[in-house]
Amino acid sequence: MQQKNSVAEIPVLDVSALRGTCTHDLRGVTIEKLRHTLETVGFIYLSNHGIDDELVERMRDAVVRFHDLPQEAKDRLLINRFHRGYIPARSSTLRTSSVAEVTRPNRSDSLMIMHELAQADPAFLRGDPLQGANCWPEEFPELRTIALDYMAALSALGRDMAVALAEALGLLPTWFLPHFDRPTLFLRLLHYPHQGPVTEDAGIGAAPHTDYGFITILAQDNSGGLEVQAKNGDWIPAPPIPGTFVMNVGDILSRWSNGRFASTPHRVINRSGNRRFSQPFFFDPSMDSVIECPSSLLQAGETPRMPPVRWGDYLMERLDRNYNYRNSPSQ
Repeated sequence: MQQKNSVAEIPVLDVSALRGTCTHDLRGVTIEKLRHTLETVGFIYLSNHGIDDELVERMRDAVVRFHDLPQEAKDRLLINRFHRGYIPARSSTLRTSSVAEVTRPNRSDSLMIMHELAQADPAFLRGDPLQGANCWPEEFPELRTIALDYMAALSALGRDMAVALAEALGLLPTWFLPHFDRPTLFLRLLHYPHQGPVTEDAGIGAAPHTDYGFITILAQDNSGGLEVQAKNGDWIPAPPIPGTFVMNVGDILSRWSNGRFASTPHRVINRSGNRRFSQPFFFDPSMDSVIECPSSLLQAGETPRMPPVRWGDYLMERLDRNYNYRNSPSQ
């Protein structure tokens, strides 16, 4: 069988037309390619995105530097009830996966960083779900500045994409923006050890799953290992392409679009022979945002496939089921 060209399967989109000024025709062409790709593939490479390569490299180096810290330094940052901190290997199992029956924990460890809150913020003072303090290693104080700079840059790109996604759906360009007044942000500093033979008992780096939220914007290293499930069920690689991010649709955007944009299954198997590092950024709505398909997207006689859901409730149900620490008496 002839091997498929994964880059052809997952198109590269020049998103420079979505930033700043450009001709109406060029923006329209870009929006149309975005629409078609997300309706058929659910994954897309973003090029000419305006994020400084040097910032991406600093973040990538910081991921490696964090995981090179002594284990006891990482263990002092064990994930807290606000879903911030160090997640040890084999401590999460994707039980909510809608594409596979997952019984083995993921073979990865990570540091979870979320939106930073001022201690005077009312949500912080109340201890609202996920509204707590990030965990920063004292051995690597520069990490905080690097990570927050990176998250700010990716948040700006996320807002540009939210405007473009609204246009791609035929909505007003600003339709999504009120749902991101206080966005839920995740930056996960992931490390995958070398994956040996894939067996039923071994588990893999990240089991087949779809992402929970709106969009994911991923920078990966040169190891490869990310695979996307095509419509026919085949798994195709999504190799790193210099100067690009991989963006994919999450479950919440799929619900908002009544399934028009596919929330595409993907997995990670690290066959590189080396450690693999990645830095996915999850750009998600405000916790109180209600996700409901707008009536203008429905054809005559069509009804929403999913009932309305509050994003914070949807998210917490998945975290509670997938992460071991959520069931710990101390949490």
